[in-house]
Formats: sequence, structure tokens, C-alpha cells
Amino acid sequence: MPTMRAYDPTMSLVYSEAELMLDHPDLSPHLVAGVPMHGGFRTDGSYQPPRALVREAALGAWEAALIERGGSPLAADASLLGGLRLPSVEQSRVLLRHGLGETFWNTLTITGKIEAKGRLLAEMEFPSLQPHIVDDISEMAIGHLNKGLLKAHGLDEGGEAGVGAHDAMWFAARDLAFGAGAYPDVEPPENIARPEAGHRFMSELPIGIEGMLSLLMNLLVIEFRAEIGFEATQAILRTPDLFVDRRAEAEEAAEIVDRIRVDEDIHVSSLRLYLGECAAVTFRTVDGGTVPGSELIDRFWGGLVRWATVDQPVLAAAQQREVLHQRVMAHPDGAAIWAEFEAAA
Repeated sequence: MPTMRAYDPTMSLVYSEAELMLDHPDLSPHLVAGVPMHGGFRTDGSYQPPRALVREAALGAWEAALIERGGSPLAADASLLGGLRLPSVEQSRVLLRHGLGETFWNTLTITGKIEAKGRLLAEMEFPSLQPHIVDDISEMAIGHLNKGLLKAHGLDEGGEAGVGAHDAMWFAARDLAFGAGAYPDVEPPENIARPEAGHRFMSELPIGIEGMLSLLMNLLVIEFRAEIGFEATQAILRTPDLFVDRRAEAEEAAEIVDRIRVDEDIHVSSLRLYLGECAAVTFRTVDGGTVPGSELIDRFWGGLVRWATVDQPVLAAAQQREVLHQRVMAHPDGAAIWAEFEAAA
């Protein structure tokens, strides 16, 4: 639910890209195995996300202004994606205890590669929403999407030359726990598309603007899914009887994942804010009329949540189950391990 803040009219609501990209000064460098990573450490040793000196304050100002106008960030959190996950944390522990670490290795590798794809947000020029909205959005977050907000999000995920971001941090965490090259490289599986893929859900809008709103909502679901994965990954890495020969390294890996979580908190709060602002304004339609943003957001979000919580998890689990069964049964004690795996569900 939104954080209630008293509106302060002295807070700026208009920022330049240069301002939104500023880092906190005087941070100790963030190094993993000698490799520079983004962000840094404050004097008290706590981790500070990158590009947040002004960005976090700006997001807070825009949220406060939205609430003052009677709106609120989109009321959603990662709990809406609770439910079926395969393997579960306990099932992953079973596999690792029997020397079947490939599944967890693959998870960390695939997560890093998916994060790397997020850099597209920093490379693409997205359509401006203002010509398609009746309200003036120059003092809203959605008026700054092409003024640094999406660029900062993309750089958080995929990084800049010489500085590791979330992709490199996931690979570093993996290699700390397992050792470099412990298993073969792996590519992300093909996405399971919604049955309605290609269907227009907001046909009142130009297709590019519908695509923009769809992107923001899909990004939020991805962030929620990642948030659940963070918790599971850290629980596995911090299991005392796993990675016994690399216990200290596994603990460090869990700390790296925690730093990624801190970064992603900014992404979640910003996406909820963008969608809350979109719901609070009035959009111009292609036929010369208008439509409340809330009608558009609710229509698309409802179907997306159903897919992400009911339909897609069952299909994904079925695919994963088949792969896991083949992997386990290739072990000399496969039948017994599979029975233990099933019992841990």
C-alpha cells in the first residue's frame, strides 16, 4: 500500500536527466572479487543503490503529490504472485544435498541473463505520453520516463562499461557459491506467452501508447516475480549444511543478492507510482474522445495478474517438472532422490 506522506509544496516536481542520474557522493567502492560493481557503501557500512541521490527524493515527491491529488500508487505487491513454485526452497535443498546443483546454478545464470536484457530500457527511446493525456504531466513521474527514469532502471539491470550491474552481480553470486564454471552455461527458456498475445486490450489508444502501458505493467510483474526469487535464493544460500566447502562465499553471495533487492525496491516503487499516475489522469482516444486512465489500467492489469498467478505458474511448473525428473533420474540413486524431492513439496 502507498506510503502516506504530507505534501510539501517546496519539493521540486521537475527534474533533468542529469539530476536523476546522480550518484551519492563519497561512497566506498562496491567490489566483488576485485570487480567494480555499481552502488557503494556509506560510512556505516550499509549499501547505497546507484543513481539514487535525486531519483529517490523525486519519486517520493511525485508520490506525495499524487496522494495529495487524491490518487495513489498501484495497490499491488509481490504477495499476489504467491503460490506454486518448482522447485521449492526445500526441494532445491534436497537436490543440492545430493550433488545435483545444476538446477540452482541454472536459476542464477538465467536470472543474470534476464537482468542483462533489461538494459534495453536505457537504450530505447519510448513514446511521450503527454500528447495522449489531457492532464499536464510535466510535474509527474510519467513526464520523466524519457528524462532519465527508464534509463536509470535499464542501467541498474544491465550496467555500463567497466561497472557491473545486476547481471554481473548475479553471476558473481553464482560463482562465489559454486566456483566459476561448475556447470555448463545455459540460456533462458522461451517465454510462455499469454494466449491473448497480440490482442488489443486498450484499442482506444494508439498501439504504441498501449504498448508503453503494457510494458510498465509487465515490468512490475517481472519485478514481483524477482522479489519472490530473491527470498528463495537467499534462503538456499544461507542453509548451513549446503556449500560446506564454500560457506563464507555462499554467505557473501546472499549479501550480494540482498544488495540487488535494495536496488529493486526503487524499481517496484517507481513502477507502482507510474501506474498510479496513469490511472489518475485522462487519456485521449484515437476517435477524439477521452477515457479515464483507471479504466485502461484496471482492464489490462486484471488479465495480466490472472495470467501471472493462475495460468502461467501451472504451465511453467509442468515444464520444469519434466526437466527436473530427467535430471534426477540420471543419478545412480535417482528413484530415491526423486521420492525425497516429491516428499519435500
